[in-house]
Amino acid sequence: MLSIIIPALNEEKYLPLLLKSIKEQNFSLDYELIVADAGSKDRTIEIVQSFGCRIVKGGLPAVGRNTGAKAAKGDIFLFLDADILLSEKFLENSLFEFEKRKLEIASYCLIPRTKNLLFKIGFDIFYNKPIVIAQGFLANGAMGILVKREIFEKVGGFDESVKIAEDHYFARKASKFGKFGIINSAKIFITLRRFKQDGYLKTIFKYFLCSLYALSGKAVRSDIFNYRFGHYSKKDK
Repeated sequence: MLSIIIPALNEEKYLPLLLKSIKEQNFSLDYELIVADAGSKDRTIEIVQSFGCRIVKGGLPAVGRNTGAKAAKGDIFLFLDADILLSEKFLENSLFEFEKRKLEIASYCLIPRTKNLLFKIGFDIFYNKPIVIAQGFLANGAMGILVKREIFEKVGGFDESVKIAEDHYFARKASKFGKFGIINSAKIFITLRRFKQDGYLKTIFKYFLCSLYALSGKAVRSDIFNYRFGHYSKKDK
């Protein structure tokens, strides 16, 4: 079984789009949907229930992912952010390539949902191309991580003390226990709401510095980057 685990907080606008894109996958294998809710005050819970998801208590993303994994029944976990969309045949293609390449942990290229061609090209050059080139020696994972349960358990789950980029840190730790790769046959489409809310240059610079620090093999455990979960204003949600 595949367990799809999604941490969420006040995601009434974006989460139903993701859940709908999952339900429309026409995926023939058995899977479950688990949403780790961090105390939403909007219609998130109501929406999640309407899609037949299991609900567990969440917190910050790492906490939500770990709580979801504890409740999961599957032997493969797929961790997804709540504000993304999946490419056509995402689940089918992901698992087929995962098995064919004998991967044990994997992540994806990210496609910004914007009409700004310059930003899309820049994102591809400075994020997608590097993580594909580096996949054989430096694991990177964000927005979506596919991992075997046994590898997740060997790592001990996501480190809940990490303040930002805990998904990248998890991927690098997990890659020490199993083969890592970037899935080529499936893509994740992301919203730019964090860039809009916090500012494009500020956000890009923040993640650039974070990436440089991560090259040391250490995790960001201080709140120097002032990361906030679910802090979006209504106009940017």
